[in-house]
Amino acid sequence: MRFEHVLADIDGFGRFQIMILTISFIGRFTLPCHFLLNNFIAAVPSHHCNINLLDDGPTFWNLSHAERLRVSIPAEEDGSQSSCRMFTEPQYQLLNNSSNVTDVPSVLCWNGWVYDNTTFKSTVTSQWDLVCNNRGQNKATATIFFMGVMLGALTFGSLSDKFGRRIMLLVSYVSGLLFAISSAFSSSYVTFAVLRFFTGFCIVGIVIVSAVLNVEWVDIEHRKLVGVIDSLSWTFGSTVFVAIAYLATDWRWLTVSVTFPLILAIITWRWMPESARWLIANGKLEQAQMYLTKCAKMNQREDLIHTLQTESLSTIVVTDRKDRTYSYLDLIRTPKMRNLALRTGVVWFCVATAFYGISFNITGFGLNIYLTQFIYALIEFPAKILVYYLLDKIGRRCTEVGSLLLVAVCLGINIVVPKGNMSVLRTVVAIIGKGSSAASFATVVLYSSELYPTVIRQNGMGYNSSMARIGVAVTPLILLLDDVWKVLPQMVLCFAALLGGLVARTLPETHMRCLPETIEDSFRLFYKQNPC
Repeated sequence: MRFEHVLADIDGFGRFQIMILTISFIGRFTLPCHFLLNNFIAAVPSHHCNINLLDDGPTFWNLSHAERLRVSIPAEEDGSQSSCRMFTEPQYQLLNNSSNVTDVPSVLCWNGWVYDNTTFKSTVTSQWDLVCNNRGQNKATATIFFMGVMLGALTFGSLSDKFGRRIMLLVSYVSGLLFAISSAFSSSYVTFAVLRFFTGFCIVGIVIVSAVLNVEWVDIEHRKLVGVIDSLSWTFGSTVFVAIAYLATDWRWLTVSVTFPLILAIITWRWMPESARWLIANGKLEQAQMYLTKCAKMNQREDLIHTLQTESLSTIVVTDRKDRTYSYLDLIRTPKMRNLALRTGVVWFCVATAFYGISFNITGFGLNIYLTQFIYALIEFPAKILVYYLLDKIGRRCTEVGSLLLVAVCLGINIVVPKGNMSVLRTVVAIIGKGSSAASFATVVLYSSELYPTVIRQNGMGYNSSMARIGVAVTPLILLLDDVWKVLPQMVLCFAALLGGLVARTLPETHMRCLPETIEDSFRLFYKQNPC
């Protein structure tokens, strides 16, 4: 007997499953906010050197603010004022429209900077002067956060396969809340970076644990719906995040605001059930019977409770020993599983690199930062609704391949389309690319959870998530390549999307197939031998 048969008897998508989805939705809301938080808390406002120490007397006092800047700060080649350099003394001859300043010495800002507070009251950039020569530290804040996410994915993936989904979800909620709130009150950049690392380490458990928990509790027919709903929770969070960021322009209050929903998630956790699949796979038949009975009662299938006996549940997993402990080593122990892990890891890396490469570039089109972020979030709704229909029409594999190739095409178009007069076309193409990258992310989460067996599914998802976070961690560094060549970042992102699409083409289709329970079941996917 398969677990899908048990679910079919007690309703694989009833009130019980809707309750699980609702609780997960609440907890997952804060994830996109934190993943995109760096776009706002580390934004770089317009700035120039602090020229107060150049004040040399009444002449300087009688100048307007614009005139003071003109005599104190050199101009760039495009005529704009330098953000990183200043004159060693006021150049009053510039007030007479003199442009011959090539021999006038200028130095790097040595008395700090003055920032434009029109858009942001305060950011970590202005808090600790992460500009000019310190620009790399500013980009590093995102990389540090996602390095924590990468290691957290590995840790929570392994621990939730060992100790259960439910308890590790609570650990992720509580620890993520504590570290995120603490980071908002950091007194130094180093403290902030360390706390952001641990924030990423902890909150990633929410997404990898809840995604698997949701899929393991629903029947085959509704797996794609659950996958899309999980993904839409991310889109909803991204959209609301723009409004929160618009209202909370101080980076400390913004961090606190997007973290508070975790308190509600902790309160609702008490109603979250453990995965019955995991309990059965680990020989905990009495607990599995308890949760399945609750499911039957809530779904109004009380007449079938008598069939949920431990003796019948023990026949669901018979191939693998229930007393065996599984680990990440099982992902590479056999050639076929090693091959699967390599392919899915590459796909996740490429999907994340392309998605966040587009998401982090919200200032690259000359639009308002809030408007760009809102459009980027909004385009995900139709993209993921389209995914819902494509997953059945053309399958998981073709949807993943097609969306990644479309991302590559959009990135390629924007490489050759010049900026300036064609900025509208570039923005439209970028928005289509963002929607396609969101579709690829929505698909790969569901797709991967269907490829890995129950006994190591959380390990598999933890590994894949860590591969994705490596991609996200290097994305800010990829965007810094524009100092080498303006189009180089776009070329790298385009190649990543293309590579991901080609590798995804080699994965087996999982449409309308039972979730594999054992490692042997996963092997049968490659030979289309596990129909339900």
